[in-house]
Formats: sequence, C-alpha cells, structure tokens
Amino acid sequence: MENQRLSKLDRWREEYGALVIALACLYSAISSWGQNWILTSVLVFGTFVCGTFGFFDIKRAFKEK
Repeated sequence: MENQRLSKLDRWREEYGALVIALACLYSAISSWGQNWILTSVLVFGTFVCGTFGFFDIKRAFKEK
C-alpha cells in the first residue's frame, strides 16, 4: 500500500496538517481569551503541541527531499 503514489492533497496533509491544526487552536484560543480560562489554557497547550509536531514534520519532509 505504501508503494502507491500519494495525491497532492495527501502529501500536503502529511507535511502541513499538524501546523494547520496548531493555527486553528491558536485562533480559537485568541477568540475565547478571557471567557473560559480552562478552555483557553487547553487550546494554548494544543497550539504548542501541534506546532511542535508540525515543525518536525516539515523538517522531516525537507530532509527526505
């Protein structure tokens, strides 16, 4: 199954998916700032975690090319 060629969307999702999720978490954290501090702190933590995954995914993708 890994021998099949991936479509452009699949390759893009593999490289940049976690980074897009991190940006969505950041946007949600900013928009909910001050309303619910528990939700805001979870979203900020999610931003850091997904941003870290995204960074290393992009780094791995550049290394493979």
